[in-house]
Amino acid sequence: MLRQIPLSALLLGLASILPTTVASPFDKAEALAECLSKSGVPTDSFESPDWKLDVSPFNLRLNYTPVGIVVPSNVQHIQDAVACAVRIGVKANAKCGGHSYGSFGLGGEDGHLTIEMDRMNKIILDNTTGIARVEGGARLGHVASELYNQGKRAVSHGTCPGVGVGGHALHGGYGMSSHTKGLALDWIVGATVVLANSTVVNCSKTENPDIFWAIRGAGSSIGIVTEFRFATFQVPDVVTIFVAPVNWRTEAAATIGFKAVQDFALNEMPAELNMRLFIAKAFTNLEGLFYGDKAGLQAALAPLMKKTNATLALAQQGDWLAQVKHFGNGVNVDQTHPYNYHETFYSSSLYTNELNETQMAAFVSYWFKHAKSNKRDWYVQIDLHGGKTSAVSKPDPAETAYAHRDYLFMYLFYDRVDKGVYPTEGFTTVGNFVKNVTNTLEDNSWGQYINYPDSRMDQETAQARYWGQHLPRLQAIKKQVDPDNLFHFPQGVLPA
Repeated sequence: MLRQIPLSALLLGLASILPTTVASPFDKAEALAECLSKSGVPTDSFESPDWKLDVSPFNLRLNYTPVGIVVPSNVQHIQDAVACAVRIGVKANAKCGGHSYGSFGLGGEDGHLTIEMDRMNKIILDNTTGIARVEGGARLGHVASELYNQGKRAVSHGTCPGVGVGGHALHGGYGMSSHTKGLALDWIVGATVVLANSTVVNCSKTENPDIFWAIRGAGSSIGIVTEFRFATFQVPDVVTIFVAPVNWRTEAAATIGFKAVQDFALNEMPAELNMRLFIAKAFTNLEGLFYGDKAGLQAALAPLMKKTNATLALAQQGDWLAQVKHFGNGVNVDQTHPYNYHETFYSSSLYTNELNETQMAAFVSYWFKHAKSNKRDWYVQIDLHGGKTSAVSKPDPAETAYAHRDYLFMYLFYDRVDKGVYPTEGFTTVGNFVKNVTNTLEDNSWGQYINYPDSRMDQETAQARYWGQHLPRLQAIKKQVDPDNLFHFPQGVLPA
């Protein structure tokens, strides 16, 4: 059923929220609404319950008001919405799960057309081929549930059940299976994409290969993926989740322990083990997932436990969905629409290779001398991303637009408040934590992850950090498929 935007409410409502500007996209709201209506594109009525739900960002620090929200249920709706955005002259962005740390699904700024994908979440598994057809608005928990229930199969992906498969898989998709099974984008074998000229193309290694290469690492800048084709793997009968606290009370102990973790990741970590070092203000853990039973986990961890002074506090065997539930932090796994989860935070990220003594000392020094005095709910998550046995590192770095396969560590810096406005001092705290490491590194020897975006980076810097050596090719492809930058957001790929 078509849900039209009441134009008077839209225009009056937006006028009360936003200052009047000469070239505001909100001046085009009436023309855009008329175009969408004539094309039969379903929309959220301004300030309706659906609008309020769809416009509410995961990161409440970054609220943006779109010029309209469309809620497609088929590919034609998306094509028509894109055509209207081009005709009227507004930017457009797909919003899949809404978990973007930078609110990029809402445009990352006011005045974009948001294409809310989460009503398109069908999943069909072909048990003969192992290929899963996944609509672009499905959430990760729904993907995991359906693939398991339809055939006890899976793809590698992240941990939060509410994250949309679109933004997650299109930019990497690291998670608690990645050391064993690679990134989510490594399992994409084909996709259907709506381009800026509103045409629909299929892409794979043999069909539109440039588009296929680009969407696997920078997809939101290239087009709107309406359907993924994922290869899948048979899930193991038994996996074991674990938590191992470490008792590092001094900088010296933390330095020795972190160095032991680094050596383990480089030389001893078995392929079946997936692990991160999780640092919070009150504790530090080794935690992760082992493909196998508890005895296998204990044997795999044995060389590290003694060197890090760790204690295995939790080692719990279970089936595949048990680990999905565990890493989902108690949230219902099978998430679809509606979905309503939010935090207020600032984030940044980092990729590095092996840290030398100076670099490790800089990280540990800031952690103990400055981060520990931060009373907010903060953490640094250091994923063991690479190494000799990592499935992330095995493909040729040029195979996809994901630019960071060769790095050993992937860091997420996350600083949040439970209520109220995020404090200005938080930006400095997180920024200095990152800079304390990068100041000791050569400029081209580190990167950052667009799925853990630093929202305060300018576009030029963001492009270089997110896509590194792949940026020139991405910009050339962007010029071919979206020369007018319809799918713009403040940290996306710009046309050459």
